[in-house]
Amino acid sequence: MDDKVKFDIEFPIHASPQLLYQYISTPSGLSEWFSDNVNLRGELFTFIWDDSQEQAKLLNKKSGERVKFRWLEDEEDDLTCYFEIRIQVDEITKDVSLMVTDFAEEDEIDEAKMLWENQISSLKQVLGSA
Repeated sequence: MDDKVKFDIEFPIHASPQLLYQYISTPSGLSEWFSDNVNLRGELFTFIWDDSQEQAKLLNKKSGERVKFRWLEDEEDDLTCYFEIRIQVDEITKDVSLMVTDFAEEDEIDEAKMLWENQISSLKQVLGSA
């Protein structure tokens, strides 16, 4: 198994941190932009796309600030892999950004970043801030 590499991407976004948090932390919010549908049982989120589904465990969250998940299929391979979506507010300008931390194999990083860019542009459309 190839080691996965951590990467971070920043997405400036025009929305209040409180509103954004609803979209990154709740099944109903996530199903608006991240996947077609999301079910929650305990700490297990099931993300559903057309013909596939994946489960992720909520590792931690801080209200109004961040959520961190680990895909269950990665759990056997590597406990250090996770994905985190963090809301960052510039203290001076009050500009809001979403910071995404994720892991991908070296030769898949560009593809993974593109996927996040697509997801976040869907989120911006939902928020009306595109």
